[in-house]
Amino acid sequence: MKGIVYRRIVFPHEGGQHLPITLDSIGHNHQQEKVSRTDGYETYHWLQTVSGEGVIHFENNKTFSLPAGSGVLLLPYTPHRYEASAANWSTSYLTFGGSSAGSILETLGMNMNSFYRWEKEAPLSKLLREILDQYDASQDMFGLTASTDAYRFLLTLSKYGQLHNNTTISRNVDKLQPLLKWMDTHYGDPDLGLNDLADQLGVSGRYLNNLFIQTFGLSPYAYFVRLRIRKSKEMLVTQPDLTVKVISQRVGFRDVSHYVATFRKQSGTTPEQFRRLH
Repeated sequence: MKGIVYRRIVFPHEGGQHLPITLDSIGHNHQQEKVSRTDGYETYHWLQTVSGEGVIHFENNKTFSLPAGSGVLLLPYTPHRYEASAANWSTSYLTFGGSSAGSILETLGMNMNSFYRWEKEAPLSKLLREILDQYDASQDMFGLTASTDAYRFLLTLSKYGQLHNNTTISRNVDKLQPLLKWMDTHYGDPDLGLNDLADQLGVSGRYLNNLFIQTFGLSPYAYFVRLRIRKSKEMLVTQPDLTVKVISQRVGFRDVSHYVATFRKQSGTTPEQFRRLH
């Protein structure tokens, strides 16, 4: 591996659209450049330090160091930026999605932006490099092996990764859990506002806003909108007889043009294009 500066594999999903978890990309960057994503990344994103050290920043002015033997799991559309804080910051990364990725992470207790450390002997230190080597020499046309590897990585992270630097975030998620579950069943109501969300926890709108930004890097409303878009994607794929207009109404948008514009901003495609691709 010495001398290789950058490697990346992007996986096509033809034939694998309905897999519960899909591996979108995997890579290694021997000299990690500065990255800034004001709208976050469209899928789940794992980044780990191989050597050197980096630092990651969130919109709420939270900053965390990423030394060797540590990594960060980011939820889709979490605004962030990261950069080296020492010479020659070397990283490995993995991005993944799939119809059941969220529920799998929830089952593993990993459904939040989280930071992990692990012992030097743990397989996490070299697992992504091993997976990357494997795909350098093979083809996985239908994504089946890639799906298995993504799931294997998450199980390994769950087993060997130790949460760090996010005690506050963990507490916040516990506080927000009743509201998150409520939002998951009330996303179709277009009349809901910040005060309605705050009432579910018996807190002020200002407190709830700070809690969401501290935990997810997003306001409650932005989180709710992204939940609605995610639900609409499920409907687009699983209910092909529903029109885009009907789906927009079912996920809480009064105006279909507003829904299409929001969908395009978050996904880079229109709902119709997304449906054809999936």
